[in-house]
Amino acid sequence: MHLAKENIPVRVEAPGAVARQLPDFGDAAGTIGAEYFSLAAGTDLAPLLQGLDEDACHAAHWGFMLEGDVVVSYTDGSSESCKTGDVFYWPPGHSVRVEADAELILFSPQDEHGMVMEHILDKLNGAA
Repeated sequence: MHLAKENIPVRVEAPGAVARQLPDFGDAAGTIGAEYFSLAAGTDLAPLLQGLDEDACHAAHWGFMLEGDVVVSYTDGSSESCKTGDVFYWPPGHSVRVEADAELILFSPQDEHGMVMEHILDKLNGAA
């Protein structure tokens, strides 16, 4: 199955970021969601993750950087840069800061990342 970016529903829209998520996109020890993120340079997700366990995203992600440059920081103190053309796995316990405008595709456990997105939406709406 394949989908165009425009066919993946927008789940979170905030200044500098649009997150698209398609639930029920496969099943690997649970249901996987397919997600397409557009992130502007300077976007830092850390403030939106405050209040989660260790103030970090607790969902794993597998994905591909279509373009851009992001720095992924982990709760163990390490970090790495993902750039255009990289295939990646980000384990639970991370945050993302965008160095150069980025377009990326993620495949994430639907329930875990859905809870993180709900938390982000609550933060954006002033509820968290």
